[in-house]
Amino acid sequence: MKVSDAVTLKEGRLEIVDRELLTHMMDSLINEAVFSEGDQKTARLMLIKEIAKAANAIPASIQSLYEEMGREYPGFTVPAINIRGLTYDVARVIFRKALEMNVGAFIFEIARSEIGYTKQRPLEYAAAVLAAAVREGFEGPVFVQGDHFQIVRKYYFADAAPEVTYVKGLIKEAIDAEFYNIDIDTSTIVDIEKETVKEQQRNNFEMTAELAEYIRSIQPAGIDVSIGGEIGEIGGKNSTPEELRAYLDGFRETFRAGKGLSKLSVQTGTSHGGVVLPDGTLAKVKIDFETLRTLSDIARKEYGLSGCVQHGASTLPEDAFNMFPETGTSEVHLATGFQNIVYDSSALPASFRNEVYQFLKQEYAKEWKEGQTEEQFLYSTRKKGFGPLKKKWWDLPPDVKDPIMKELESKFALLFTKLKVTNTVDIVRGTVKPVVVKKDIDSSLLNA
Repeated sequence: MKVSDAVTLKEGRLEIVDRELLTHMMDSLINEAVFSEGDQKTARLMLIKEIAKAANAIPASIQSLYEEMGREYPGFTVPAINIRGLTYDVARVIFRKALEMNVGAFIFEIARSEIGYTKQRPLEYAAAVLAAAVREGFEGPVFVQGDHFQIVRKYYFADAAPEVTYVKGLIKEAIDAEFYNIDIDTSTIVDIEKETVKEQQRNNFEMTAELAEYIRSIQPAGIDVSIGGEIGEIGGKNSTPEELRAYLDGFRETFRAGKGLSKLSVQTGTSHGGVVLPDGTLAKVKIDFETLRTLSDIARKEYGLSGCVQHGASTLPEDAFNMFPETGTSEVHLATGFQNIVYDSSALPASFRNEVYQFLKQEYAKEWKEGQTEEQFLYSTRKKGFGPLKKKWWDLPPDVKDPIMKELESKFALLFTKLKVTNTVDIVRGTVKPVVVKKDIDSSLLNA
């Protein structure tokens, strides 16, 4: 059986000739691509991405939906989901549940830091997500996002030029991989020693403007990449209206390259991954929803943004999620809670979990902080167990994976319901018109 039995190349474009066969081939195609090396890996991932577009699963910018949310908030909060491990399997679950619940407004994302420790470069991540879309028969816009494309403070203040160059390189790599949604995070270089709030935020809005202008200069014709900004380092003090206005006013004065920001990340009391107690349980977090409501209202009414973005929310109690639509939050970022389901599932063999934990204790011993219990150390580092052991995770048998995916499916169903994104397919398709960007492929792979 060859790829050309399911897909053909006509006048430089791929066309599907046997959709059912293609669906059944996708498991092996993505596995071979992810675990190939060098140019062969790149070529295979590119082929999968082009196959997905031929199957009408098209990478897209959420910009026009967010512009509509800025004009008239439709009452839902878009979940942005970070997948750190078992990416293809987890993405399949998400698409399957989205089809069942008529969900169109959802984002797949990966952060700068996650790209490193999960060993998923943008092209691999995008291809795994799109392969899952084909496998599940999902058609329409697929939103893939660079999350926390961040300026690292210590590198920036040691020597700004190489750090900025690195982030621009990451942005280009992501856009080339068809990430048409990028969240810029330069809140790390806010200078709280300055006398006025605007001067405190100056580094932030000026660097956001520079990176946003770079995005606009390299985005494909016909596509406005959705760009997010950030004013509050997550885990710090809560953001204020004064900070929001200082940042957005400063950005408006500085940015001169087309459409500006579509959303703004703020701090309201969460921390990434939650706060783990000595016994390994999570501390209860109290979100300031009134701050979120106030800031989203200002962002929407005064600046035309979709609203504010909440990070670090996946470990919140279930009864908190309905508050995001109620407070006008436009987007919520979710990561660690899904990782926890995978690691803590009774279906995951204890022997395999212990193998991962032993690896972490050996390879990341230098990250074991003084005073940390073993439970705290493992909780804070187990996100790094996916990348180096990726093949072992992918090769877990169905009797292990399937029950874990069922648990995740229940979680996604709950989140889609609480965030009120069920029955959003029509508004997404009415506002988002995906542009197919043609990419070259290695046609010899069709005969593989």
